[in-house]
Order: sequence, then structure tokens, then C-alpha cells
Amino acid sequence: MFANLYENTILKNPKSIFVILLITLLSFGYYSKDFRLDASSETLLIEGDPDLEYLREITDRYGSKEFLVLTYTPNEGMVTDTSINNLLSLKYKIQSLDWVHSVITLLDIPLLNNSDAPLQERLEGFKTLKDEDVDKQRGFKEILDSPVFRNFVISEDGKTSGIIVNIKKTPPLEDIENRSQDEIEQHRDQIKKQNHENILEIRDVIKSYQDIGKIYLGGIPMIADDMMTFIKSDIVVFGLGVLLFIIATLWFVFRKLIWIIVPISSCFFSVIIMMGLLGLLGWKVTVISSNFIALMLILTMAMNIHMSTRFLQLRKSNPEKSSLEILTLTTGKMFWPILYTVLTTVIAFLSLIFSEIKPIIDFGWMMTFGLITSFIITFTLLPTLLSFAPTKNISVKEDEGSKITKFFGKLSLSYQTPIFIVTIVVIGLSVFGISKLEVENSFINYFSKNTEIYKGMKLIDEELGGTTPLEVILKFPEANQAKEETTDENDDFDDWGDESEQDDEKYWFTKDKIDTIANVHNYLDNLPQIGKVLSFSSIIDVATQLNNNKPLGTLEMGVLYSKIPDSIKTEIIDPYISIKDNEARISLRIIDSQENLRRNDLINKINYDLENELGIEKDQFKLAGVLILFNNLLQSLFKSQILTLGLVMIGIFAMFLILFRNVKLSLIGVVPNFIAAFFILGIIGLLGIPLDMMTITIAAITIGIAVDNSIHYIYRFKEEFNKIKDYKETLTTCHSTVGAAILNTSITIVFGFSILVLSKFIPTIYFGVFTGLAMLLAMISVLTLLPSLILVFKPFGK
Repeated sequence: MFANLYENTILKNPKSIFVILLITLLSFGYYSKDFRLDASSETLLIEGDPDLEYLREITDRYGSKEFLVLTYTPNEGMVTDTSINNLLSLKYKIQSLDWVHSVITLLDIPLLNNSDAPLQERLEGFKTLKDEDVDKQRGFKEILDSPVFRNFVISEDGKTSGIIVNIKKTPPLEDIENRSQDEIEQHRDQIKKQNHENILEIRDVIKSYQDIGKIYLGGIPMIADDMMTFIKSDIVVFGLGVLLFIIATLWFVFRKLIWIIVPISSCFFSVIIMMGLLGLLGWKVTVISSNFIALMLILTMAMNIHMSTRFLQLRKSNPEKSSLEILTLTTGKMFWPILYTVLTTVIAFLSLIFSEIKPIIDFGWMMTFGLITSFIITFTLLPTLLSFAPTKNISVKEDEGSKITKFFGKLSLSYQTPIFIVTIVVIGLSVFGISKLEVENSFINYFSKNTEIYKGMKLIDEELGGTTPLEVILKFPEANQAKEETTDENDDFDDWGDESEQDDEKYWFTKDKIDTIANVHNYLDNLPQIGKVLSFSSIIDVATQLNNNKPLGTLEMGVLYSKIPDSIKTEIIDPYISIKDNEARISLRIIDSQENLRRNDLINKINYDLENELGIEKDQFKLAGVLILFNNLLQSLFKSQILTLGLVMIGIFAMFLILFRNVKLSLIGVVPNFIAAFFILGIIGLLGIPLDMMTITIAAITIGIAVDNSIHYIYRFKEEFNKIKDYKETLTTCHSTVGAAILNTSITIVFGFSILVLSKFIPTIYFGVFTGLAMLLAMISVLTLLPSLILVFKPFGK
């Protein structure tokens, strides 16, 4: 009944169907103008993560501006007149950009040890390196020796300095509660566009100063903008690369222009309609889903090659039949195997929706809708175009094209025992490799070594105290402030007036608090994975230096706090203590480029040691920051993918049971693909490559795509066996017919994925290489192990 309906509505009305498809293409094509990209860091966070809420809370509490970092390595010494003038010129040039709030350089740091005047006088009228009457060498040495600024704005060797460019806050969208989603999205797009223009502007400034030394740009806004550029570049490069390769493959297989035009038309219709759907639904393409166009092209092409190959084989064996009859026969024989291949691949992509990470969930849904679109286009556009085209005297190059499949066929017939031995070895290696798998999130290793992002991050990492931020918040128990603490020492603090006129803030500084901050600071500073550590303890070290290296009493600290000018207090003290909230913040950065750094282990170690080694109650400290958020993301993804891999395997096995109604045959069908997917995970583990947000999805996606070959092979084997009634002869027939189609589609998929190596984003390269390799292994497995299992277990009876 369904077959008759399909024949009468689709196959017998090609002109009407073509017009409907053309209208659909133009309609969705119009909405493809709303196709958007998003590379913001928010796209890589778990929605509703309590650590994200906490980070926002402490960011508000301790004050935080969005900023860019420049590294400046002058050709001459750092404090020669030429270098200082060049740095001043660069600072003022950047400061003049209308989006810049402030620029902090080496020349803006208060020098408090540059004269022998009383301390209060030095604090209230501090000098900097840009002042004329300052001893430059003495001032530079003070900064180099400073517990606060060393490895922060100046490298240990004094050859590289950091320039912090604070960005003006973007005015928030007024009356946001009453704004539509479109208005909110437009506002966000405007911010991203502005950010892109800002980055281009500052890069132009840097370019004009390249002759004064080496200058690199870094910072989150620059990374987000470069990621957006990478995504755009990847979409164009992958799309064109895959398209050109598909054209070459089709020419190699069919050697006729019509067999290039028909499948390419299917690909074009599918991709444009899908882009329009994404624009219509407001789904944005992120780093993770940036290769969805390439994937759609590859999977649509696989469907079309199977359909086209079968059409030509049926045309060759039934020369007396009309085109309509051959089309009816082809679609009738291919509908169920292609439908089930689409459903198994959909199950694999739908497994991504369990990840809790919005871009990965969106990627799962995008590919699900994309596959359904490709399926509908394949069974409407392809037969429609074939009904118009002259298809007589066209044949697929089976003789030459199936030399490889004939070789695999001979292996399956004559070398079953070696095939099973190799399979057992592969399973053993896979288990060993999988046991070594780990998830990591090294930002610096996400980028190619010749990109500015990598060079800038590497320099900041090695010379300016690390890149990835981590915060340790110490929450102190409520207690009476120790007003009785006092000091008799005769030093710079004696002439600061009667402290009784100050408020009670100064009595916050108790010995317990200061000791706790110092202990945690020193513990963190001694960890090899950690670069720069900044806390109130750093400020105390500076004050001790100023106090002729005599330790300060706690009351002296309180007096010092109350006397320090607000301009200094806001910049160097308020970011590290909150008297109102009775807590302190220790800010540190991880040396991201360090070999064998394991971030999850480091987080667990810090949490354990603070409680067990330093004796701080569990509810009196908390870790926060970007490192925690991205670690949460990967740990969550790892757990969810292990779970969903199981669901994918169960779902696909269920599909095989429904399709073949035979438990033995279903097991035989899924085993080669599961082995291929697990072997890839094993290889990743053996090579010591950590799983990240993209490579972690390889196994599920590989199983989903690879089982397509098994379905086509078993479906055809069953059909031919019913006619031939001999296993070995059926195997030879299948390897020369459906085997050729499997070989052609697999080569298309393998090379299609390998085009991802042209990306500048390392996880995308890994994704392309390992998925391509998995598909190659799956194809070899389906053409050797699968037929060997069929010959041994005889699932179709004797």
C-alpha cells in the first residue's frame, strides 16, 4: 500500500515533485540568511552549573573587567629611554581607541620604594617609571622583586612585559524582561560584531609597532573572535573540500556527468534547506557543530551512491524494463535498508542530547533533522531527476571498482581463522587502550602552533605566570574582631594619626585570617602546575618590604588598610579581600602548556590538601573559575558519553532485531562496527591523546554511521541467498555488487572526514582523523569479519 502510494505520488509525477522541491528550496533558502555562528565561551558551559553561578557572584563581588593582554618584548632593554618611549606611545595609541577603558603597563605601577621619604608620603604621592625624576633602574628592580608584579606584568628575566587593555563595559539591553528573543539575539550579535571590529583595530595598532619588538595579542575576547573566524573558515573549507572530493569520487565511480549532477543536487538541496531551518529556528553553529555541513554532504552522498549504484545494477540486469519500472524496483529495494541506516545514525546523534551541554545537544538535533532532510530529498529529488535523465547505456565501473572487494572476499572465504585471531588481538588492544583514556581541556593545545592565539598564550604561560584562571575563596568563621591586638614597634606607622577616628574595618585583620591566607597562598605557590598566585598575602609581603623587612602586626595592617589611598586600594587590595563578606580571594593561574598536566587531578588534589593537610573546614573554602567550569564540562561529557554509548549499542541492536527478526544475525551485524568504534577509542588511549569536547563523541557517531554498511551488506546477502542458496557464492556476488557501493561510500566518508585536517582548531583535526580512520576500519571489518561470521554461523539456515 505504501509502495503504491509512493509510486503514484512521487515516481509518476516528477514535474510536480520537482516544482514542490524547488519552492521548498527557495523558501528555506530565504531563511538561510539568518544562519548564525557563535563562538562565545558561554557555548561551552553546562546550563545551570552551580559553579557558573558562583563564579558570576564572586566576579561581581571582587570587580572584574573584560580585558585583552598584549605581551611586549622590546628590541632593547626594558627601561632604556627608547623602550619606555615606545611603550608610552603604544599605550597612548591603544588608550585613544574609543572602546578602551584603560591601559595598564609597567609604566603605571606605583613605585613605593623609590625614595627615602616617609611611607605615607610615598603612598599618597607615588611615582611611576614614566616620571622624569625617578631612578629607572631602581624602580625597575622594585617591580622585578615585587611579590605582586613579578611574573604578572613583567617576566622573571625582565625581557617581556604584559600590557593589560581593559575594555569599556557594553551598556546592557534596557528593559530586557520585555524584549523579544530576536531583539536579545540582535543585541548579542551587535556585541560580537563590535568585538570583531575592536580586535581588527588593535591588531592594526600592533602591526604599526612591529619594528619596536615582538608583540602578541591574547585574552578571552580575542580567543572568542579568532574562534569565530576559524568556524567561518572551517565551514567554507570543509564544505568546498568535501564537495570537490565528492565530485572526484563520483567521476571515478560513474564516469558520466549525469551521475555527478544528480547526487550533487541532492546534497545542495539538503544543505540549503537545513541551513534555512537552522536560521528559522535560531540555532547557532558553534565550534562543536561547525562541521555539520561537511557531515551532511558526506552522509547524503553515501545514500545517493547506494541508490545510484543499485539503479545501475538493476538497469544492467533488466534492460527490457522502462525507467519508471527500474526506479520503482530501486526505491522498493533500497527504501528499508536506507531508512534503517538513517535511523541507526539518528540514534547515534540523538545520544548527544544527554550531554547537558547546549552546543552538543544542538549538534545532536541538527544532525537528526539533517539526516531526515537528506533521506526525504534522496527519495524525492533523486528519482525525479533520474526520470528526466537519459539512463540507457550507463553502467557503474564494477569490474575495476571491485578489485579491492574481491580481495576482501577471498580473505573471508579462505582465511577465517586468521581474521578471528586478528579480531581477538584488536579487542585486547582496544580494552588496554580504553583503560588509559582520560579527558582533558588544555586550551593552548586546541590551537595550531603557528596561530597568534598559540604564540600569545605560550608566551603568557611561560613568562607572565600562566593562562587558565582559578580562584580559591576562603570563607572565615564569624568571630569577635581582635581589637586588643596592638604593637609597640617604632616604625613608619607611628605618625599616621589616631586610628580611633577610623571605622571598625581595620579590626578585621586578625592573626588567624592572615595566617590562613598565607598558608594557602604558599601551598599553592609551591605546586609545579601553578604559575602566578596573587592574594592579600602578596600585599602583606610588599608592605613588609616597605617596613624594612619587619613583619607587620595585625593592627598595623588594619591601619595600613584604612590609610591607603582609594586609587591603590581599589586596584591592589579590594580584588583580594571582602571585609563585608568576611572572606578572602586567592587568584592563581595554571601553566596550561606544561607537559602531563592533568587538570582534574590538580583540582582534586587542591581540594583534598586544603581540608586534610592545611586543616581548613570543607565549608570554609571553595574553588571557582574557568578551569572548574571547563573541567565540569568534560567530566560531565565523559560520564554521559559512556552512558549513551551503551544506549546507542542497545538502540542499534534493537533496530537490527526489528529489521532482520533474527538474534544471531543482529549480533553478527553489530559486532564488526562496535569493534571498529572501540578500537578507535583504544588507539586514542594508546597514543595518550586526551579526550576533549569533540573527540569524546567519536565512538557514538562512528557506530551510528558505520552500521549503515552492515545493514546494506546483510540486506543484500539475504536477498541474494534466497535466490542462490549457497553461502560462498552469495558472498562472492555481494562483494562485487553491494561491496562496491560500500567501498565507494566508505572512501567518500573517510576522505570527507580527512578534509577536517585543514582546520586550525586541533580538536576538529582529531575528530576528522579518528572518525575517518574508524570508518575505514569499519569498512574493512564489514567486508572481512562480517562475511566470515556469516559463513561460520550460517544465520539464514543451511
